[in-house]
Amino acid sequence: MTAAGFLELTGARLPIVQAPMANFAGRELAMAAIGAGGIGSLACAVLDAGAVVTEVAAIRAAAAGPLNLNFFCHTLGPQPDETTWRATLAPFYASEDVAPPTGSPPLRRPFDAAMAEAVETVRPEIVSFHFGVPDDALLARVRATGALIFGNATTLAEAQHLAAQGCHAIIAQGDEAGGHAGHFLDGYRSRPLAEILPQIVAAVHVPVIAAGGIADAAGVAAAMARGAGAVQVGTAYLLTPEAWTSAAHRHRLETAQSDDLVATNLFSGGVARGLRNRLTDALGPINQVAPPFPYASAALAPLRAKAESEGRGDFSPLWAGGGVALTRAESAGDVTIRLGTAALNFRSDS
Repeated sequence: MTAAGFLELTGARLPIVQAPMANFAGRELAMAAIGAGGIGSLACAVLDAGAVVTEVAAIRAAAAGPLNLNFFCHTLGPQPDETTWRATLAPFYASEDVAPPTGSPPLRRPFDAAMAEAVETVRPEIVSFHFGVPDDALLARVRATGALIFGNATTLAEAQHLAAQGCHAIIAQGDEAGGHAGHFLDGYRSRPLAEILPQIVAAVHVPVIAAGGIADAAGVAAAMARGAGAVQVGTAYLLTPEAWTSAAHRHRLETAQSDDLVATNLFSGGVARGLRNRLTDALGPINQVAPPFPYASAALAPLRAKAESEGRGDFSPLWAGGGVALTRAESAGDVTIRLGTAALNFRSDS
């Protein structure tokens, strides 16, 4: 599908989706993206159902346009034994003079009946899912609201599965993408966007949204040339005033290069891409002692809080994608217009 077809399907003015980016993007970023003509996204995996309703009401009051509510569909296993993980972190607790946590912070929970009810209440234009899609009954409830359903694929097989489940569009997520890889079949596999995007475009008969490392007009053009109907952008928004990016994270982004990126499981237990820091350098980006997603973050909470209070990102997830060196300090509206217009104006013969 062309960009024009994507706009007709979604009601957006520009073929760009602001990536949800849980804990980095809230209502302010969604409002700005919608106001500039793109699709604004709200990360709901870190909210409860009541908060989703409240946040959507605030966004609706400030901006008119397509809103995407994003949910996780991971399998939440039982509480793991963290003895080895906390022992591994013991030297850091000592050096930072903090105690291990006695409780657990709220977990990122998978889409459930309460969230389905929230979707039924607020009726967003779009609902997107990360880590697959929910079970048939929950998916049917979402579909009955009239919302478009977007699924995230990191491989051709995942894209075909999502299309068979009735998704209206597929987000083709290359391994250049910042944050969590949304894999859900056969484990994590590193695949660049340039490889998977044309494969997925050729195999499915729904619009394909390109995601991963897209932060300038050249990246947009490359994605559109490979058949994308739109682009999803995350890292390019991280230096905007509307993003919730911490001061330490912003400071790193200002000088970061692609060589500073690592795929790591240390911060949540799931594989995600971000900037290397003290923790990844000390333990290695991938370490098997980290508990499975989303449990690894609990033991890091006091370390992260202490470091961030001093302006350090030593124990924080500094998520960023392959376009990190192209980030600018500009408004979210300007990012949306700049990259969305590049997608809208792309011509295959240019």
